[in-house]
Amino acid sequence: MRIAQIAPLAESCPPKLYGGTERIVHFLTEELVRQGHEVTLFASGDSQTAAQLVPCVPQALRLVDGAHNLVPHHVGMVEQVRRRLDEFDIVHFHIDLFHYPAVMGWHTPTVTTLHGRLDIPDLYGCYDMFSDVPLVSISDHQRLPLPPVNWVDTVYHGLPQQMLPFNPAGGDYLVFLGRISPEKRPDRAIEIAVRSDKPLKIAAKIDPVDQEYWDSEIRPLVEAHDAIEYIGEVNETQKAELLGNAGALLFPIDWPEPFGLVMIEAMSCGTPVVAWRNGSVPEVMEDRVTGRIVDSMDEAVAAVDEVLALDRAEVRARFDARFTAARMAENYVRIYRELVTAKLRQAPPVPGGLRAGRARGEHPYTPGRARDVTGIETAA
Repeated sequence: MRIAQIAPLAESCPPKLYGGTERIVHFLTEELVRQGHEVTLFASGDSQTAAQLVPCVPQALRLVDGAHNLVPHHVGMVEQVRRRLDEFDIVHFHIDLFHYPAVMGWHTPTVTTLHGRLDIPDLYGCYDMFSDVPLVSISDHQRLPLPPVNWVDTVYHGLPQQMLPFNPAGGDYLVFLGRISPEKRPDRAIEIAVRSDKPLKIAAKIDPVDQEYWDSEIRPLVEAHDAIEYIGEVNETQKAELLGNAGALLFPIDWPEPFGLVMIEAMSCGTPVVAWRNGSVPEVMEDRVTGRIVDSMDEAVAAVDEVLALDRAEVRARFDARFTAARMAENYVRIYRELVTAKLRQAPPVPGGLRAGRARGEHPYTPGRARDVTGIETAA
């Protein structure tokens, strides 16, 4: 198939450090090329890919001084795609909602994967207006806040099988990996480590919006305990070593995480996870197999010794069965073919099973703040 992948421009594909959405777009693009498809990637010019790269900005915008407003860059990218529509069988967007007004009149079918949180009231009216746009969720739970829209399917994220190698031994320290922010709850991770008498390594990005939270809430906790170490952001090589040598990953989130990429990154290494029962966690985790799903601090502390005793080979086996890039790409290709066929017939796309019929639901979480002026939220 001739496939266009449209990536956010805040980070390169793959990102140099933190950047969940761009990382997934990269994995998907490279796997589609490996499977023999003709793929064009619209992304920042510093991206690395085996596909044909269309550089929509010279450099990832997070690295450009003065690039505070990402909106005009993404609008311009959509127009670049429009001018080349005849080159593609399908266009796959990963940029939330910038393209919705444009694609309604396109003859080339599109699909949009939503990577961010959807429990933001400002979104509801827009999604109600553009309810025909074909959408893919990255977990079933992610869908719950929206009004009825055209959900085609849910596709879980996947990683290249050899990117984060299996480590059968692990280690005795705990790790927190991702982003320093109130909803990620690094304070919970620190308390779990202190109460379970385990060392903790924190490898995390600090966004400007969260600098005060770090300075006032988290840094004092880190400095108060010799066994707590803040490392900062890590690259892929450092991540493999950090996760593979850990005894367990702590994922103590306090928000409806749409997927939680770090959970499957740990699973690839054979490292079990202690995770709070929020968002996608019950869909990604298998309790007492790949880790423990907990509801309280006392449960989390007790779970540390439990997960250290789990079979790391089984943790890796569950990753291989459910969360590889090959499996992810195959699921997307099936969706592409359905949408192309439906477009040729001028009929609505075939729903992707029981998930596609799920109506708007309710959940107990409080709507969160947007991460930046673009509305694009990078999944972790």
